[in-house]
Amino acid sequence: MLRFVSGLCFAMICSGAALAQEGKSFGADFAVSRDEFSSTAGQYSPFVGQDFPNRVFWGDTHLHTSYSWDAGLVGARLGPDDAYRFARGEEVTASMGMRVKLVRPLDWLVVADHAESLGISQMLERADPKLLATEVGRSTYEMYQAGDIYGAFENWGINVIVGGKDPLGDPNVARPIWEEITGYADTYNNPGNFTAFIGYEWSSAPSGNNLHRVVVYRDNADKANRFLPFGATDSDDPKDLWNWMETYVAETGGDLLAIPHNGNLSNGVMFAVEDMSGNPIDAAYAERRARLEPLYEVTQMKGDGEAHPLLSPDDEFADYGTWDRGNWNGEAKSPEMLPNEYARGALKLGLQLEQDLGVNPFKFGMVGATDAHTGLSTTREDNYFGKVTPMEPSADRFDAQIVPDPEGKGTGTYEFETLASGLQGVWARENTRTALFDAMKRKETYATTGSRITVRVFAGWDYDPADVLRPDFAKTGYAGGVPMGGDLASAPQGAAPRLMIRALRDPDGANVDRIQVVKGWLDVGGELREQVIDVACSDDRAIVDGKCDALVGNTVDIPSATYTNDIGEALMMAYWEDPDFDPAERAFYYVRVLEIPTPRWTTYDAAFFEVGLPEGVPAIQQDRAYTSPIWYTPDHG
Repeated sequence: MLRFVSGLCFAMICSGAALAQEGKSFGADFAVSRDEFSSTAGQYSPFVGQDFPNRVFWGDTHLHTSYSWDAGLVGARLGPDDAYRFARGEEVTASMGMRVKLVRPLDWLVVADHAESLGISQMLERADPKLLATEVGRSTYEMYQAGDIYGAFENWGINVIVGGKDPLGDPNVARPIWEEITGYADTYNNPGNFTAFIGYEWSSAPSGNNLHRVVVYRDNADKANRFLPFGATDSDDPKDLWNWMETYVAETGGDLLAIPHNGNLSNGVMFAVEDMSGNPIDAAYAERRARLEPLYEVTQMKGDGEAHPLLSPDDEFADYGTWDRGNWNGEAKSPEMLPNEYARGALKLGLQLEQDLGVNPFKFGMVGATDAHTGLSTTREDNYFGKVTPMEPSADRFDAQIVPDPEGKGTGTYEFETLASGLQGVWARENTRTALFDAMKRKETYATTGSRITVRVFAGWDYDPADVLRPDFAKTGYAGGVPMGGDLASAPQGAAPRLMIRALRDPDGANVDRIQVVKGWLDVGGELREQVIDVACSDDRAIVDGKCDALVGNTVDIPSATYTNDIGEALMMAYWEDPDFDPAERAFYYVRVLEIPTPRWTTYDAAFFEVGLPEGVPAIQQDRAYTSPIWYTPDHG
């Protein structure tokens, strides 16, 4: 069924069996002409010479194990070894004793334990003599041995994490643990089958404002071991982390990148327009941030960070997993903080900064990750093992507090408000550290809130509506434009960006409800603007004024926590040309894909444990995907 709708949008919706998964994408910096693609026309095999990315690889850049102090000291027993085995599809026993397995393996994983107090629970278990030679190490050990696990956690946290009395600042104490971690990654890294990245988390939180970053290495242990991880105890200023990263690259010849966490606990600091000294960011700052931090963790367990209903009042799907009460210290949120915390607001702000500075510091791609502290990367609503080990599945896990409310200001957030999120899809040619890392750097990657929706988007100037229907969709996309994470420039006279989009349902999950294009731009009057446009709607719904004319429906049975796929579509395709394009205006476009309604993880828990649903959260949710943007920059800079 083909049809034209408003906004010069053309959609085809297939309600039959889903087409086979098609493949992945080129680099955002890759450019190729149609003539080049036809240079192998004399070959019988049409695939001779093709080297563009043709597969999506699923993984998690942000998983903690018992080697993190705030995991191991609260009961986590699974280490990197267990985390990698679980990710590649093996059944393991969770720390609280339940058997657990993924519906299908991940393709890759980053174990990202905190640099600060790295491996403290392992040192306590081993009665490490270097640790016991320190006062705080000895007192923590005595509590730990006496079975006072939470006392040990609190003693270590107060003295080391808060007080800064860190006995692990001695490289001789910390190095053996780091080399264990890098050794596990190299052991489980199996090029072509499973990629185990080396990584860690830099956990800066000045005044309780979350500025955490995950650092991901392209390299093996031989290079990664030359430098111990740079932690917040070394400095809580991102510029100092960047200095360390640049030194690492210069001295090892390796490469790494940093991924900021979702900013909803940063109280407006994650995308601030001043540095930590209060100085306005300049072009040098903007260039370093854009180069060293090409990605942003837009969704995870601690809330979703794509959009906020107060910032996007016309977006009916903006209020998803919103955490907006305060920071780690219980400082209450104020509305003026919000534009500097959410991805869409930061992407728009980046357009303004690019015009002012000549460089866009917030030109990032989208990724999803778990931030689980259990060693278990679980993101399905029906297989959610919680944020930390005490919050693994049980009949009474809803009411545990995640974010504290020390002064009773209403800033607390609870376990039942966490999300079973998220995952990252990477378009690459092969499952290796090199291929996946390079795809991340060029932003050919996207986020989901936990499901495995396959999404591709290309933008160019001369696609035809029928191009989205071609079996060689990806080849056509690369030949005539750029993939997610790419850049458009030099708009031909009278032309506007044309987007081709495909979305394929999770083979183990829910059908697709709709495809949306999110556009942000800096208009000629200097105002930052946004628009969300529905470009394909399932179930023969019409598009009226850029919106599906009705909701998709709902098949969820709440008491049994079940749903059916007799609404929505398995495969959706869309072609859209921007009807309001002005070649003088900076802009970005990204795609958001929504699934049909499904039971939330709390609903599955209520059915399994036969308990009441928690108040304050919906029983039903809609998983979604966010692609990395495609940017348009006018010729004047």
